[in-house]
Amino acid sequence: MIFKAEGNQADLNGFVDRGSLLEGQLRFESQFRVDGRIQGGVTSQGRLIVGEHGEVEAEVNVGEVLVSGVIRGTVTASRKVHIAAGGKIYGDVVTPALVIDDGAIFEGRCAMNREEARPEAAAKKGERGSTGHDKAV
Repeated sequence: MIFKAEGNQADLNGFVDRGSLLEGQLRFESQFRVDGRIQGGVTSQGRLIVGEHGEVEAEVNVGEVLVSGVIRGTVTASRKVHIAAGGKIYGDVVTPALVIDDGAIFEGRCAMNREEARPEAAAKKGERGSTGHDKAV
C-alpha cells in the first residue's frame, strides 16, 4: 500500500477501513487514514491519508493530504497535497505545495499561494497596498 511506511501507526487518530462508510463531519488531530468511504466533510490541521481503496466525497480542509485513492470535492491544504500514482482528485485544490506523481489524475483547478501558508507573510499582508505590492513610504 502507498504511504503505509509514512508516519508512525501510533500517530493515527483513526481510520475508516475497507467496506466501511462514514457519513457526516470528520474532525481529527494528527493523522487519519481512509481505506473505506467518507461522505460529508473533513477538517483538521493534521494529515489525511486516502489509501488505494479509499473514496472521499467531501469538502476537505486539512494541513496535508496524501491521495492514493479518490477524492471528489474541494481540497484545501495549508501545507501540501500529494497525489500518488493511481490517486485521483476530481475537484478544485487550494494549497501552497502540490505534488502529482506519474499515473495520478487531477481534474479541476488549483490555486497556490505560498505566502499565505506562512504566518509571518500573513502578518505582512496587512502592510501591503491594494495591488499586493509594498506600500511606498
